[in-house]
Amino acid sequence: MVLDRTDLRILSALQKDASLSTAEIAQRVGLSQSPCWRRINLLEANGVIRKRVALLSRDQVGLDVLVFTHVKLASHGWQSLPKFKQKVISFPEVVQCFMVIGDFDFILLVSTRTINDYNEFIQKRLSQVPGVQAIESRIVLEEAKNTTELPLELVGGRAE
Repeated sequence: MVLDRTDLRILSALQKDASLSTAEIAQRVGLSQSPCWRRINLLEANGVIRKRVALLSRDQVGLDVLVFTHVKLASHGWQSLPKFKQKVISFPEVVQCFMVIGDFDFILLVSTRTINDYNEFIQKRLSQVPGVQAIESRIVLEEAKNTTELPLELVGGRAE
């Protein structure tokens, strides 16, 4: 799907506040409500908009620990990577999972209540997944920037 300037402005508005009504978005991007609604539905149907969610504050809900967990697998066979990925994404503590190239095979973003909970997660769950060779952890001390907004201004012009 080719995104035009109006699509990018709609997406920008939704990234900032997904609770906006179609009328509010239409007003912001200079469309009437009906064409704006059709564009939003098309963006959803084409998978450009994957989901609309509420972003929660980790510390306000009691998930104070955030850890980047690097995992190296013993084997890189055609079965080991998908099996590991399938198992790991089922763990509720894993909020993001990336397969990467380099010294490690996966980088997981893991959120728990306490360091002890993270330690238990590593010992009783992650290290028990078949094929795990090495695990390294990097505990986040402070979030300098954490956004879900994509830089739409880099895609064919200014989105705002």
